Amino acid sequence: MSIYECFNISKVLILKPYTYKRRPVTLVFSELFIDINEAIVFEKQVKGWTRKKKEAIINGRWDDLPGLSKNNQDKEKGMSS
Repeated sequence: MSIYECFNISKVLILKPYTYKRRPVTLVFSELFIDINEAIVFEKQVKGWTRKKKEAIINGRWDDLPGLSKNNQDKEKGMSS
């Protein structure tokens, strides 16, 4: 049995990962990194972002990110109070 076959069997029959019941999974964003460490840092950073920030990068609106930051939103709330 190949490694690929073992992975598919364990994935489907034993582990049932988070996305198992949420198929089909669609790739909505990808970025090319030369250094794997940069990719890992970016992925960890994005995991902590709000949904609005993630949607902005999915739609290519990188310039919207500073306005969507939690710190910026907190400042705006303080000004409107």
